[in-house]
Amino acid sequence: MSKKVLIVGGVAGGASAAARLRRLDEDAHIVMFERDHHISFANCGLPYYIGDSIKERSKLLIQTPEAMYKRFNIDVRIESEVISLDPNSKTVRVRSKERGEYDETYDAVILSPGARPIKPPLPGINGSGIHTLRNIPDTDRIKKLVTEQSCRTAVVIGGGFIGVEMAENLRELGLEVTLVEGGPQLLAPFDYEMSGKLSKELEQHGVNLILNDGVASFAEQGTQTLVNLASGTALIADIVVLAIGVAPDTGFLSGSGLELGPRGHIVVNERMETNLEHVYAVGDAIEVTDYVSGFKTAVPLAGPANKQGRIAADNVAGLPTTYRGTQGTSIIKVFGLTGATTGNNEKTLTRLGVPYHVTYVHPNSHASYYPGAMPMTIKLLFNESGTILGAQAVGYIGVDKRIDDIATVIHFKGNVSDLTELELAYAPPYSSAKDPVNMAGYTAENVVSGRTAVYLPKDLESRDTSNTVLVDVRSAIEHANGHIPDSLLIPVDELRSRLGELDKNKEIWVYCQVGLRGYTASRILSQHGFKVRNLTGGYSTYLMSQYQPASITGETGTGSAGSAANAQPSISPDKTAKEEVATALEVETFEANVNVTLDACGLSCPGPLIRVKKQMDQMQDGNVLKVTASDPGFYEDIKAWARMSGAEVLQIERKPEGMIEAYLRKKAANVPAENTTTATVQSSTSREGSTMVVFSGELDKAIASFIIANGAAASGKKVTMFFTFWGLNVLRRPDKVNVPKSFIGRMFGAMMPRGSRKLGLSNMNMLGAGSIMIRKVMQSRNIASLEELIQSAVDQGVEMVACQMSMDVMGIVKEELIDGVKIGGVGYYLGQADQSGHNLFI
Repeated sequence: MSKKVLIVGGVAGGASAAARLRRLDEDAHIVMFERDHHISFANCGLPYYIGDSIKERSKLLIQTPEAMYKRFNIDVRIESEVISLDPNSKTVRVRSKERGEYDETYDAVILSPGARPIKPPLPGINGSGIHTLRNIPDTDRIKKLVTEQSCRTAVVIGGGFIGVEMAENLRELGLEVTLVEGGPQLLAPFDYEMSGKLSKELEQHGVNLILNDGVASFAEQGTQTLVNLASGTALIADIVVLAIGVAPDTGFLSGSGLELGPRGHIVVNERMETNLEHVYAVGDAIEVTDYVSGFKTAVPLAGPANKQGRIAADNVAGLPTTYRGTQGTSIIKVFGLTGATTGNNEKTLTRLGVPYHVTYVHPNSHASYYPGAMPMTIKLLFNESGTILGAQAVGYIGVDKRIDDIATVIHFKGNVSDLTELELAYAPPYSSAKDPVNMAGYTAENVVSGRTAVYLPKDLESRDTSNTVLVDVRSAIEHANGHIPDSLLIPVDELRSRLGELDKNKEIWVYCQVGLRGYTASRILSQHGFKVRNLTGGYSTYLMSQYQPASITGETGTGSAGSAANAQPSISPDKTAKEEVATALEVETFEANVNVTLDACGLSCPGPLIRVKKQMDQMQDGNVLKVTASDPGFYEDIKAWARMSGAEVLQIERKPEGMIEAYLRKKAANVPAENTTTATVQSSTSREGSTMVVFSGELDKAIASFIIANGAAASGKKVTMFFTFWGLNVLRRPDKVNVPKSFIGRMFGAMMPRGSRKLGLSNMNMLGAGSIMIRKVMQSRNIASLEELIQSAVDQGVEMVACQMSMDVMGIVKEELIDGVKIGGVGYYLGQADQSGHNLFI
């Protein structure tokens, strides 16, 4: 007698179970119930169909009921919802569109009900403009709305995988998008600093971010939706997508006696059996074992669901197959960037109380001498004995295969030494002789073996400055371009001759750019009797840890207000993120006239500019250079450099894979520029401007700066004031601004004067009395105060620029500065200075 098996739900787990069971048992009577019209579809592809990356809707449909019946002889009943299960009578209750309500008996049942989008009971949550994305009908509604009804603005609620993918795809369609996340970061499976790289990619493509802020309510305003956040921020959008997470869809099992976990997930054993006889469960609705930690968890991923469906079918058919747990290996595309993770992250290990070590590496995707090499970051977590606990990687090329390599080693309970021994495919276009995975293993092995001790950026907050010395072992140029506060510069190549400058009674904390020179320095110092630690991943990792969203950051209680319709994206909402300033015909024209091609990928600032200058020096006037770089700052730096050098920028664009491509023409002296695209930056022969660097934060020097600036502006000059380091205090708001900061940022903020009224004198300050006296003298003689001078400068159009690098170092964020201040870097300032008749340093 044939066995009757009911499968509740299709898609990944249910459809896999049905197909596997038929291959194992030709005689079984298999019935599949699916509440919707589609039994098996590519739910992971839904955002990409909405964003038009997937053109044909039919490609989302993996199996139809008709095809399932023809090939597998499965009785598929669509639009049939199972509403209860009775293990005593071995029946399920079905509500069918075609047949009404009826009972169906079973010999075995496989539950694959999946998960439903979470919709919290907020005012206005059921408004017509609020959508969730779970199935094909949801997709059709959103697709029609954004393509046929002229949507221009969107708010996505939730920074998980679906939320980020929806934000990207809506932005690709040209919508102005704001992404709201209630927590401090996007993409919870990643740790903060790794998530920050992906968040920055969103921002660079025009997506506005609001973090640390939740939704308080929704309200309909005509055809639009008003989104009120807990902080008081108000957003208006044509469409709202709710993507704050999913919950197991197990409500219909209430009263069945089925054991559920604390969050409503079905409890199963390693054979996918529930506590009820002949009842199995798979997919997003079940509780699984964390493969790394052994603790119970829930991981709603398609890969595990497919495997679980297969294993449940095996056991129904009598094959004793087991499921060993879920690693949570996952990957996401964020415009040109890729993020991937496997195993446990730091947050999970800390919550579980599991001791761990961390190392970072920042290798190139393939050999740096082969064109197109792009940087990536790999973070590795492991225990004292070297067993790998988890890994994360972010980059433009090759991230997927690196995380898969590490995931495989984790699956076999591997050690960091196993990573060093992996023999991986190598040729210059694909990798390096020492693959990035090998490099991650080497750095971790050094820690496990005791050959080096490392520290993390977060350790700087608690560093005992009386017993430690922070040493930057990079070059002087790198140090000047940005460094960790309170660090002493001793380049690694000078270290042996300068050992006498270091105190052996103190622990030496070294760092370089990516960790390699720091490791070399630590080996030198340790073998000369010093106790030393190296910053894993170097200054690059430190900068990652300092990430703050550049667009909009919510902070409960600030009462700030913003509008999705009024935000300022970096790309015009009339263009998609794939469009740039030059037409395809113009780019082809540039390509046809290129004389020299330069690959500057894999180099960080100022490396690409140095390579460009050397190449241009060797070229003839009128020749065209095509340069490709992977340093994000190159986009603005090359324009400023061109103004200074007299080169002509014909076209510049950010490529989808993260590279920046520029076409430059070398011009002869006094030759006027030809017509170019809108990206052209003309080199001016006029030097009627005035620039000054305001380094000091002392009252008398600040007054002098603004007196000169106002005088120059009054004479018709274009004036740019570049505020750096202590000079930034002149621009600070007098009131305290509530924005998230690191410990060092908060410390600097507390010690430095808040605004122009708190500045002291350079001489005879007398604990602040000198400042009061000079202000009274100025008032008595009818001399404008510093604050009046600042306002006058603003009124006259004086450009005030705050140095981004100095802000990062000193923990100052844009919200702390007075209105009208522009954020820029040294490349921008040098471009302005090149057009000036005189330049001052104050």
